[in-house]
Amino acid sequence: MNGVIKMNENNPKRVRIARKVGKMGNSLGISLPKKLADKLNIVHGDEIEFIENDQGDILIKKVRQIKLPENVRPEVLEAFYDVFEEDQGILTDLRDRWL
Repeated sequence: MNGVIKMNENNPKRVRIARKVGKMGNSLGISLPKKLADKLNIVHGDEIEFIENDQGDILIKKVRQIKLPENVRPEVLEAFYDVFEEDQGILTDLRDRWL
C-alpha cells in the first residue's frame, strides 16, 4: 500500500494519506506525497501552516506568499504581524469603539 486509503466508498474524492513520523535532527518530520505537494502547489523551501479548527481537525495550507515593495524588509513585516497577533484584542476593542 502506498499510504493512500479511500475513506468512504460513497465519496471517491475523499482520501486518507498516511505517513510515518521520522526524526529530523532534534525535531520530528513527515514527508509529503508528490500528489499532495502538487495539490497544495508547494515546492522545496515553501512554508506550510497547520491550522486547528473547532473540531480539533488539523488543516494544512500553503503560507500565502506576497510580493513586498522594495522598501519593505521581510523582517519588519514579520515583526508587525507578531505585534498584531499579540495585541489583536486591543486592536479589536479600538475598532469596535469607532464603529
